Amino acid sequence: MSYLVLARKSRPQNFVQVVGQQHIVRTLRNALLRNRVPHALIFSGVRGTGKTTLARIMAKALNCESGQPPEPCCSCRSCKEIAAGNSVDLHEIDGASNRGIQEIRELKENIRFMPVMSRFKIIIIDEVHMLTTEAFNALLKTLEEPPAHVYFMFATTELHKVPVTILSRCQRYELKRVASNELSAHFASLAKSEGIAVESAALNMVVRAAGGSVRDGLSLLDQLFSYCGEQVSAQDAAEVLGMVGGEVIAGTAQALLTGDLAAALDRLETVTATGMDIKRFINELLAWFRGLVVCRVSKDPAQLLDLPADELSLLQETAASHSAQTLFLLFNLLMESLEKAAWSSRPRFAVEMAFIRAVQAEEVVPVTELLGRLDSILAGVALPQTTEPAAFYDKKKL
Repeated sequence: MSYLVLARKSRPQNFVQVVGQQHIVRTLRNALLRNRVPHALIFSGVRGTGKTTLARIMAKALNCESGQPPEPCCSCRSCKEIAAGNSVDLHEIDGASNRGIQEIRELKENIRFMPVMSRFKIIIIDEVHMLTTEAFNALLKTLEEPPAHVYFMFATTELHKVPVTILSRCQRYELKRVASNELSAHFASLAKSEGIAVESAALNMVVRAAGGSVRDGLSLLDQLFSYCGEQVSAQDAAEVLGMVGGEVIAGTAQALLTGDLAAALDRLETVTATGMDIKRFINELLAWFRGLVVCRVSKDPAQLLDLPADELSLLQETAASHSAQTLFLLFNLLMESLEKAAWSSRPRFAVEMAFIRAVQAEEVVPVTELLGRLDSILAGVALPQTTEPAAFYDKKKL
């Protein structure tokens, strides 16, 4: 038998196993317990957060023959058939390849008949936003008043493309990105079950690269396990994922804050040598400076920054040693310069120029200070000696 990837092997089979969507799980469980399940549900959210998985679990729970509501037993005939993908009363449709009005007509004809072996017919349409306008219109009346033996469940990554007439007939569930601590705990548990030891720094890299998507993270873990075997180190993770450790990002930020241009350029060379995508490096660096600003102005930055405890502690320590004005200035400057670098045909050159501007930012005299000096000169007040470079202003001209 062919190898089964982690994303399929570890797919949740009941509500207890779902990662990071507890607000939705609670609502669905209560709906099952109180017999208040709507005839049409739509799950939306970014990729890999569990939309289709929740639809399948709901299908199991509705047709389970021996389980105690709201959890499906996963051992009866119906649950096994749904898990294996061969249930005759579960119709899972790909909206991208079955998007026309003819497919919807066939679906409407099909749901008129009673279920063959289960209590309900379940219709799951994945990527439902891909249906044509005519297909949506053909579905409206059936969706509003479906037969009592039919449940519709839709999944989409682009909810805004679904017509309002469809949304108004469905109960909406918007899935959020999974928090870093939940992803980290889930991945660590899977690695342990696979008999593989993973360093915490390597796990943090996988979580950062996953971006809140469970499936993306599991695909990266699969790749790491194939490369490293039974021991996954941070260096291995950096090589496989094309990333750099958090210490490189932190070191680059610290070099820019202290005006050490040579150190900042050395870090950039390290990033380039490891094969990390420049755009990803730009996003990581901007996220780090955003974290510094949040730590400087917020009393509880942990609520705004979804980061491991060690990274959050380092951010707070760094932010405390610099003024808010310095952090605001650099963050704003880098935001403007690096955004342009992301679209440049020579991104590395643009990043280097952004670093030069950032290091020299402290030497520029603010306009407000210049105006204050002008007011003092006009009032006949002697100016104190200053150490700012004369290149940026000329006191004789003032």
